[in-house]
Order: sequence, then structure tokens, then C-alpha cells
Amino acid sequence: MTAGIETAKSTFSKVSDGYGRPVRSMRVSVTQRCDLACDYCHKEGQLPSSKEMTPPEIEKLVRIATTLGVRKVKITGGEPLMRGDIVDIITRLSPLLSEISLTTNGFHLNDLARDLKAAGLARVNVSLHTLNSGVYKRLCGVDLMPSVIQGIEGAVKAGLNPVKVNMVVLKGYNENEIDDMIDFCARAGAILQLIEYEASREGAEKEQFMKRYYSLHGVEEDLEKRATNIAHNELHRRRQYDVNANSGQVRVEVVRPMHNTEFCGNCTRIRLTSDGRIKPCLMEKNGELDVLGPLRGGASDSSLRDIFLEVVAARKPYWS
Repeated sequence: MTAGIETAKSTFSKVSDGYGRPVRSMRVSVTQRCDLACDYCHKEGQLPSSKEMTPPEIEKLVRIATTLGVRKVKITGGEPLMRGDIVDIITRLSPLLSEISLTTNGFHLNDLARDLKAAGLARVNVSLHTLNSGVYKRLCGVDLMPSVIQGIEGAVKAGLNPVKVNMVVLKGYNENEIDDMIDFCARAGAILQLIEYEASREGAEKEQFMKRYYSLHGVEEDLEKRATNIAHNELHRRRQYDVNANSGQVRVEVVRPMHNTEFCGNCTRIRLTSDGRIKPCLMEKNGELDVLGPLRGGASDSSLRDIFLEVVAARKPYWS
């Protein structure tokens, strides 16, 4: 199937895949380096690579992506704050987009929050899967939890709002901490994002996955009963629940991608890996193309855009 191109009244063109899903956002991994060792991390679906794009290269590729309709970019890693030039990257991208957000483990966030905000970063997602230091060390290899909590508080103060706390719920680790995390986010002034542990079709059959998989179906049913309001996130039509906690009201968003046709059917995102490859989907191994090589080889903007279009044309709902 081919991607349909339609000229918009705005400065962006609208490009849709063969399933009618427009491309509106892009996850941009800027490094695979990380100061944690979380063995459940999906690493943005990227194979190991030490190659990294420079700030001008990232700017160039994001600029081309905007001609397809990309309006929002999420900066990811690895751990993006390990790049010494991360503020420069944000500064370069800010004029091109309606929103830049960033996902981080939070360890360096308190030191950088104000500079990131000044550079044009709109908001952050911070990974914090437990409030128990022993469990944190089991999950991540080292206990950085106090610094992460400081980072969340610093991000809220710096105005990187809404700050979202990402909690991947894992059986045998943190499934009994959901209410505690709800209260923590209410106190901190953050949104809680509960994420169901995810695997590919093949990976979901493996014993290691089943040992850790914890269905959020029952959690979501409980949130529906408690909610004073229910909304939907534009991306993936994820449900958002406003609930009362001991420390006030808080929004809880539930991310359940596996076997979720609605999640995939409403996906408007493509991905750019830290070594310069465009991916149509986190889980899909086919349709991924190198764009950094042609860029460094002197390819024209038109030729680079054609690579993006080829990837968009290859997009299809993974769970359908």
C-alpha cells in the first residue's frame, strides 16, 4: 500500500499510511547509553549500536519529518540526559515543532530541568516503577530512587508540565504499589502512567515474559469505578482516569498495548533510532530503513523525504 499525501492549510502536509492513520508524531532516540541496567527495557526496539546522530543531523531529519505532518517529537534513549549536548538538541528542534517532550530515568533531571525548559522542552516522562529502594535496585541494578524523586519535583517546579510518571507494572515486583504510586503522584503534582509489560508476538510466549506479566484489566476496572472523570489521550485513544487519592486528585493513564487493536489503530507515530534508522513501529521488524547513511552521503532533502515516505507506506497495525 502507498502513503496518501494531502496538502494541509497549515505549514504541515498530512501524510497517512495505507490504513488511514496520519503521521503526527515521532519518537527520536538520541543515544543507547544509559546509567541503569533495567533488563525489561525494550530499548526502543533498536539493535545495539554505538553510532549517534549529531545535533545538526537530528535537526535536519526532524525538519524533513515535519513536511510529512509530524508536529510533536518525544526525545528518548537509552537515557537522553547522558548526552552533554541535549540542551542544544532541544534548542534546535523547538522552533520546528508544536511540542517537544522527553522520557528519562530522572537521575540527571533535577540539575537540567530549568535549562531544558528554557531551551523549549514542554514536558517530561520520568520512569519510576517503585517507591521501594530494594525493589528499585532489583529492577534497575542500582538504587538511584532518591535522585529520581528529586528530578520529578524539580521538573514540576521548572514547569515541565504535565510531568508523567511511567510505572511499568511487573508481577512479583511492584503490582502491590499502585495505590502508593497514585498517592505519590497526587502529592508531587504529576500524572501517573500505568504501563502493562509488553512483548512481541513471539516474546509473549516465553516463560520469562509470563513470569513478569501482570494484566492491568482489573486495575482499569477499579479505576473506572473510582473515577470522577474519564478522558482519552489523542495518541492510541488511551483512557485517562481522574481519581481522588489521599493527597488530592490525580490523573491516571493506563497503557495496555498488547492485543489492543484500538491502541494500534490510533497510532500516529513513527520512530527514529539513535543510529539514524526510521522504524514504522516499535514491535515490527520489517520496514525499517537507514536514513543517516544517505544523509551523511550527501542525499538531497527530497531523497531523504522519500525514505520517510517509504517507511510510512510500510506501516500497519501490529495488533489487528
